[in-house]
Amino acid sequence: MSMNWGLIGGGEGSQIGGTHRIAAALDGAFRLAAAALDIDAQRARAFAMRLGIPKDRAYGDWREMLEGEKSRPDRPTLITVATPNSSHFEITRAFLLAGFDVLCEKPLTTTVAESQEIVRIARENGRICAVNYGYSGYAMVRHARAMVARGDLGRIRVVVAEFAHGHHADAADADNPRVRWRYDPKLAGISSIVADCGIHALHLASFISGQEILSLSADFVSAVPGRELEDDALVAFRMSGDVVGRLWTSAIAVGRMHGLGIQVFGEKGGLRWQQEQPNQLYWTPVGRGTSIIERGVAGLSPEADRASRVTVGHAEGFFGAFGNIYADLAERLRARQEGREPNPLALSCPNAEDGLRSVAAVYAAAESAKSGGRWVRSATSIDL
Repeated sequence: MSMNWGLIGGGEGSQIGGTHRIAAALDGAFRLAAAALDIDAQRARAFAMRLGIPKDRAYGDWREMLEGEKSRPDRPTLITVATPNSSHFEITRAFLLAGFDVLCEKPLTTTVAESQEIVRIARENGRICAVNYGYSGYAMVRHARAMVARGDLGRIRVVVAEFAHGHHADAADADNPRVRWRYDPKLAGISSIVADCGIHALHLASFISGQEILSLSADFVSAVPGRELEDDALVAFRMSGDVVGRLWTSAIAVGRMHGLGIQVFGEKGGLRWQQEQPNQLYWTPVGRGTSIIERGVAGLSPEADRASRVTVGHAEGFFGAFGNIYADLAERLRARQEGREPNPLALSCPNAEDGLRSVAAVYAAAESAKSGGRWVRSATSIDL
């Protein structure tokens, strides 16, 4: 039976809102029951009703939704927060304190202190607070993580990550509201491209390698005139386990469409994965040729098998990756309702602690960039 689900943000025309609605429904685990979809109350209510939400659960803003839903016997089991960065903390905090479980879009908040408070509230109230690093839901990303964990690569030495696109390269887009807010510190926070895209690549580096980022050295550039925040960045980072990391992230890389990729190099071999070709994982053992591991073939890890829905050779991409985040959450929520332990494979879903570490890394990178690339320590689990 489907669980009731609530969505905040992701209004009409929003790419991320549509993705969440498809992903949440993909396995039949969630049904959109309540929503506050737009900053404009009239548009929010109208769009929600067009999506089939009853009038009394089509809200004009998130505060109205919280008040209307918190005492209902059929209130949502999960709330997704898909609003601009600056509002994540206030909304997520309010719903956690009201006893809801939350999936928040990244970044979890725009400050380290706010992220620490979210972690504390989730722990003290026994709530799930997940963060939507959706690319960790891809089957072959999860297989890469499993290969590292079982020792196929030996000790990891170097991780190289990229998330570089060119969709904000045109200075004529300065007044485009979908672009402008990303470079406005009041809405985006301390960082733009690192907090928007680089944060995904940094999370994948930790997710696959199993190591935490300890310190960073960064160089930020605002190449398009008038932007207060960076649109290109180069970050060197050091991880636990003596792993060295490198990140390039950009919004001005003309000709790059999406540009998310990661390479992991260990003492026994190397892995390579590109999000635009998500079904293939390239594996090169030391002293041997490169082979392509295909999603859906026999003999993959249980992690990869659980994350696949269609047979080998069929495209399974963005919606499915997000769907795996929702599948993980559904398993955890159902297990709690039924008084049992969840499937261990559902526990890799990024949580508030991961969100805090990512925000801390962004802050460390921004501080480093302002000080000419000085190495800056990033928060680890010890700081939680």
